[in-house]
This record gives sequence, C-alpha cells and structure tokens, in this order.
Amino acid sequence: MSRLTITLEDSLYRALKETAARQGRPIGKIIEESLILRGIKPMESARELVAKARARSRLSDPEALDLAVSETRKQRGA
Repeated sequence: MSRLTITLEDSLYRALKETAARQGRPIGKIIEESLILRGIKPMESARELVAKARARSRLSDPEALDLAVSETRKQRGA
C-alpha cells in the first residue's frame, strides 16, 4: 500500500478527524471510499468495466466507436 501526504484546510482536517472518530474508522479508509465514490478507480477496474460493456453490447468495433463519439458529443453539447 502506498503512502500519501496531502495539505487540507484546517477546518476540513478537523471535520475529517471528527468523522473518523465518530465512525470508528481510519482517516485513510474514509478518503479511499471518497475517491471511489468520485469515480477514481484503479485502471484495472476501468478495463474490467469496459470489457464487460463490450461483451454485453454486441456492437462491432466501428459501431461502438460511433456510439461513443455520438454520446461524448451529446455530453459536451457539440
């Protein structure tokens, strides 16, 4: 497991410590769960998700690419 040093506003750090104490969980675990909730996941998880989606979609590679481009443009408002 890797270690990380971060700088937080004092009030946010106090809130994080209080939450950890109240829940009886380590600060690192709360931060880790928060990252996952924000969609930050290991690359392996993303690759597995893409592989599952491809297997279930039954789209050819060109069809999948067209759909991805179309949906991305919709989201960007293009």
